[in-house]
Amino acid sequence: MGRGATATMERLAASLGMLDEVTPRFVAALDVPKGGVLLALPALLASGLLRHADKYFQLPKGFYGLKTIFLLLAFMALARLKSIEALRYHAPGEWGNLLGIDRAPEVRTLRIKLKHLADQEQAFSWSAELCKEWMMAVPEDAAVLYVDGHVRVYHGHTKQLPKHYIARQRLCLSATADYWVKPVAFPDRRAGSPRRTACRPRIELLGGGLVRHVLFKTRNNVAFETVPLLHRFTVVFDREGYSPGFMARMKTRRIACLTYHKHPGEHWPKDEFYPTQVRLASGECTTIQLAERGTWLAHLWVREFRKLSESGHQTPFLSTDYQASGAVLAPAMFGRWSQENFFRYMRQSYNLDGLVDYGTDRIPETTKVVNPAYRTLDAQVRKKLGILRRNIAAFGAIALDGEIEPRKVEAFAQRKSDLQEHITQLQKEVDDLKAQRKATKRHISYDELPKDARFDRLSTQSKHLVDTIKMIAYRGETAMVQTIRHQMTRHDDARSLLRAIYGTEVDLVPDTQAGTLTVRLHPLANQSSDDALRHLCAELNATQTLFPRTNLRLIYELVSDQSP
Repeated sequence: MGRGATATMERLAASLGMLDEVTPRFVAALDVPKGGVLLALPALLASGLLRHADKYFQLPKGFYGLKTIFLLLAFMALARLKSIEALRYHAPGEWGNLLGIDRAPEVRTLRIKLKHLADQEQAFSWSAELCKEWMMAVPEDAAVLYVDGHVRVYHGHTKQLPKHYIARQRLCLSATADYWVKPVAFPDRRAGSPRRTACRPRIELLGGGLVRHVLFKTRNNVAFETVPLLHRFTVVFDREGYSPGFMARMKTRRIACLTYHKHPGEHWPKDEFYPTQVRLASGECTTIQLAERGTWLAHLWVREFRKLSESGHQTPFLSTDYQASGAVLAPAMFGRWSQENFFRYMRQSYNLDGLVDYGTDRIPETTKVVNPAYRTLDAQVRKKLGILRRNIAAFGAIALDGEIEPRKVEAFAQRKSDLQEHITQLQKEVDDLKAQRKATKRHISYDELPKDARFDRLSTQSKHLVDTIKMIAYRGETAMVQTIRHQMTRHDDARSLLRAIYGTEVDLVPDTQAGTLTVRLHPLANQSSDDALRHLCAELNATQTLFPRTNLRLIYELVSDQSP
């Protein structure tokens, strides 16, 4: 039955198909490692870890039920177990104590359970349901949304994936791209606030999935008829999403865009800039030098702003929000870096880029992809244009210096003539390549791709399911950050303190008669950390949280508080 297995009768009943799932039954235990993750249980349940789980997922009869699997995955994320495989190197009986069972499932069992859940293809529906609840809980936060793509590098060799540019490595590598969206408001400078970073649904296309996902909560049509420039919400994205055509399409749907100007042109005169007081997402007020103009952008009238730094650098950005002031739009634009901070934190702490399984999904034959022939021609055009521009610059730089002598004039004329001939030839080649590129389709369906150009797509259901649980764990952690940080002298150390709490040992004291499960935490590194932890325990005890599928109310306290 495996090391640490003591529930003999229950496991025997499960093997015979006579047990739906084991009921949690806690026993007294001392010095349980990683037991601090139990402090996150109220926040996990409030964030929706088990909400709607039975609606979208089912597991066959067996010892480990759906809620046990979800709790285990969330606890593993908080304990910084970077992969499912990492569970192999931790004592299964100790993890079983945290779940109210004799031992945690083996890695192989856990993978089988995950595959069964992924095969039901409900991960996206479950996360969409949760995201909708999170957005409707604080609808004002959905007024401005950050949208960003995250590229996950594939380091394997068995799958053929398309190439993506990895900005943090400055390399073009095999990878897959996801799209994330979150509200603009977030007071925590590192990774976001508990409520306001809640909605991070992955979207398929910026112009499609996001619009369909968020339009459920918009202003009524009467307001749009009376206020022509009113918009439903604003999307903020970086230069990679810059597209005048896209901004025009979003404007027709009453969606404002806020992005950096990709082709700003010359600097503006410094006397156009004026001091503007802005309030950052952290609540801090500061003054920046800001200027504004109106700009025609491919038949679209947009507002162009520029921020002047102390070094004289001008940062331009555009907006189709025609009502908000620059003092509101500027911090929203420059706060986009919170997305990068979030991705970095999730990569380091939650292994966001890690694979969950090694499967692939079938790519629909109607999926539109970039035509390899067009990509090749486009690269050739760019290359030839670069050579042509350098030769034109060299032609213009040729000058006849010194005294005018027949010998020098003859050499000068010959050099100019040779270079002019070369430029003419290059221009002809560029025109021919452009004509070929124009006659070639830029996008084709996947079934039209040559066999040697086809690629795989990594499985998405299991990855999305685990990522959703990680996001819930992140939400729970962030909620605890907001509770504990105000009790600390150094607010930015709140997440570091929580990581220490999650890794600390606990004593479990169940009392079935009183209906309580007391979690006693061992002391931390110093008295100030213990004081902050004591405050956190008091706040969590006020929630009166019951452990799932039991009648045991969780009570959190420090071991030192019970010492004489």
